[in-house]
Amino acid sequence: MLQTFTATTSLDQGPPRLQALRAAMAAEGLAGFLVPRADAWQGEYVAPCDERLAWLTGFTGSAGFCIVLPDMAGVFIDGRYRLQVRVQVAPCFTPVNWPETQAGPWLRDTLAEGVVGYDPWLHSADEIARIEAALEGHPVTLRPMRNLVDAIWTDRPAPPNGQVWAHPEDLSGESAASKRARLAETLRKAGQRAAVLTLPDSICWLLNIRGADVPRNPVVQAFAVLHDDGRVTLFAEPEKFGPEVRAALGDHVTLRPTVAFVPGLRTIPGPVRVDRASAPQAVSAELREAGVEVVWGDDPCRLPKARKTPAEIAATRAAHLRDGVAMAGFLCWLDDQAQAVCNGARQTEIGVVTALEGFRRATNQLHDISFDTICGAGPNGAIVHYRVTEGTDRALEPGSLLLVDSGGQYRDGTTDITRTVVIGTPPEGAAEAFTAVLQGMIAICRARWPKGLTGRDLDALARYNLWVQGRDYDHGTGHGVGAFLSVHEGPQRISRLSDVPLEPGMILSNEPGYYREGAFGIRIENLVVVQEAAPLPGGDARAMLEFETLTLAPIDRRLIRADLLAPAERDWLNRYHARVLADLGPLVDPSTRAWLSGACAAL
Repeated sequence: MLQTFTATTSLDQGPPRLQALRAAMAAEGLAGFLVPRADAWQGEYVAPCDERLAWLTGFTGSAGFCIVLPDMAGVFIDGRYRLQVRVQVAPCFTPVNWPETQAGPWLRDTLAEGVVGYDPWLHSADEIARIEAALEGHPVTLRPMRNLVDAIWTDRPAPPNGQVWAHPEDLSGESAASKRARLAETLRKAGQRAAVLTLPDSICWLLNIRGADVPRNPVVQAFAVLHDDGRVTLFAEPEKFGPEVRAALGDHVTLRPTVAFVPGLRTIPGPVRVDRASAPQAVSAELREAGVEVVWGDDPCRLPKARKTPAEIAATRAAHLRDGVAMAGFLCWLDDQAQAVCNGARQTEIGVVTALEGFRRATNQLHDISFDTICGAGPNGAIVHYRVTEGTDRALEPGSLLLVDSGGQYRDGTTDITRTVVIGTPPEGAAEAFTAVLQGMIAICRARWPKGLTGRDLDALARYNLWVQGRDYDHGTGHGVGAFLSVHEGPQRISRLSDVPLEPGMILSNEPGYYREGAFGIRIENLVVVQEAAPLPGGDARAMLEFETLTLAPIDRRLIRADLLAPAERDWLNRYHARVLADLGPLVDPSTRAWLSGACAAL
C-alpha cells in the first residue's frame, strides 16, 4: 500500500512539547514564536523532517500555522479544517479561524508587548511584511532567529534523499534548454541579471526533471539561480543525481551542494529577482547583506508552467483515460459493496481506500497516489480533508453518503477526482444539496468568459444554486494542477481570492461541495483545462475562453433531483455520461461495462 492508516499524532503529545517550546522561548527572552506548516520551499506537502506544526500541535492539515505565547497557543486554520482541528489538538491549543483572523492583528490584540521569534527560512518576505505592518506602532516586534522547534525535536527525521530522474521531452513538450533561454530573455528585458528559484515544482519544470523528496509530489528539494544568459546553478545534494540525469541537465546547468546556496547568493551580480510571496525571507536578507540589489518579481516559472503545452495536455488526457478505467472498476465494485452493506455485510473506509488503490495499481502505470485518499463515510464526509486512520475507520451504513476524493500520479499526468455516492436510501436533504452542488459543477464546465477574467470572476457560478438554498462551502472551487507535478499548483485557481487571469493550457479542479456537520459531506470534482472558445453565431467578436473536461467517471444518478435541473444542465450531464461510456466502455471488463451502461444512462 502507498497509503498508510496509522495516526501520526496524538492528543497527549501536544502539552509536553508546548511546555518545552515555551521553556526555550523563555531562555531566549521571547514573548512568542511562529510555527508554520511550510518548509523552506514554502510547500503545502512537506517531508517528515519538516512537519513541525503537526509535531507540536497534532494538527496534520496541509495549511495553517501556530503562534505560541506564554499563556496561549493559537492554531490558525482555514475553512477546510475547522472540524478536523477540534479532534486533533489538545485543549492547550486554541483554534483560530483564518484567513478571517490574520497573524498580525491577532498578535496586536493578544500580546501587550515583547519580541516574537521566527525562522526566516520558513516564512516569505511578504508574510513577515504583513505581520510587521499590522504591528506598526505597537510594542511587539519580530526577530529572525534559529528554529526553536528544531532545538527541542530530539528525534527529528533525517532530510529526504530521493533520486532524481529526467522527465522526457515528448511529455513536457519543450526542452529544458528552450525553457531556460525563454525565461532568461524575460530577465534581460527586465534588466535583471538573475532570478532565485525556490519552488521545487518550478525547478523541476524548468529543468525537465522529477524527484522523490516530498510525499505524493514528484519533486526534488532544491534551490536554483537562473542567470540572464540561460545558465542555471542548481543547489541540491549531488548524490541524488545519477550519471544519466546529469548528462540530461547538460553543460549549462551547474550542480552544487545545498550548503553552497547561501555563499552562492552572495556572489550573484544584481539586480536579482526574488519572489517575495514564495521565497524564504532569508534569501532576500542574505542578498541585501552582501550588497546585492533585490528586485521583487514573480517566480518566472510559475505562469509558463501553468500554461501546459499541447504535449502535456495530450499526455494528461491519456492519464485521465487510464484513471477513468480504474475509477469505473472501483465505482462498480463500490456499488456492489453498498448493496452488500444494505444486506448486512460490513465494509469500512480503509477497505474502500485499499480497494481503490488496487484498481489504480492494476493499470501497471501508477507512480504514486497524488495525495492521501479522502474517504469519509457519513459524518466523516463533512471533514473536508479527512484522512482515515485505524482509530477513526468508520463502517459504511445504509442510508448514508460516502465521499471519496482521490488521485493518481502517472508519468504522463496527475489526476484528482471526487465522487460522492449513496449507500441505500439518501439521508434527508442530501439529494437536494447534491443536486445544487452538481449544478455548480456544471455551471463551471459550461462557462464561457472573455479573456482576461480570473478565477475570482467564475467562483460565484459554482455557488449560486447553493446560495439560493441558504448554503455555501468554506473552500475554493478549484485549484491548479500540475503535469506529473504537484496536485495543488499555483498561481491559477477558481476562488474568491484569485487575481490571476485564466489562460489557455491551465489545468484546474472544479469541485464545489456542501458539508453538514455530524451528517454527511458532498463534493463532486472533475479536472478541466482552459481552451480557446469557438465563436458563436450572433456573438461578439471578442476572444472568449472555455473549459474542456478531462475527468471521466459517472456521477451518482441516484442522488440527483432531475426535476431541479434546467434543460441545459440535464443536456450537459447526459452528454458527459455518454462520453464517459463511449470512452471507457471499450476499455473495461464486461461486468464493469454493464454497470457503466446503467450508471451513464440518460436522465
